[in-house]
Amino acid sequence: MSAQTEETLIVVKPDAVRRGLVGQVLGRFETKGFAVKRVLMITMTRPQAEEFYAVHKDKPFFGELVSFITSGPVVGAVLAGRDAVATVRRLVGATKSWEAAPGTIRGDFGLGLTDNVIHASDSAESFAKERNAFFKS
Repeated sequence: MSAQTEETLIVVKPDAVRRGLVGQVLGRFETKGFAVKRVLMITMTRPQAEEFYAVHKDKPFFGELVSFITSGPVVGAVLAGRDAVATVRRLVGATKSWEAAPGTIRGDFGLGLTDNVIHASDSAESFAKERNAFFKS
């Protein structure tokens, strides 16, 4: 069975933008063989962030997610490559930076739970919704 080429979304979060890590983060995906199809730096509005994180709206950490992602500029990129969603998630590492393996983006650069450097779509369905919310501006 051959691997399928697909697209996914990553968002380099405000903590990583402030720390000057955008190039290193994007470079990891390019080194792995992913094509950067679209890239945009924005500061997300509250309504945009609420739509982006809508899947978490009933969770206790929703407000913190929205506040953090709107706290400064972020860089979103659509990446294309073989099994993009699953492969990108493996490169990103565990959500809790302290649990992320060395060699993953969060393992190497993440400082905490919310300030974990990067968001990555977890499915093709999430990618479609998140891409639409992110690139609205």
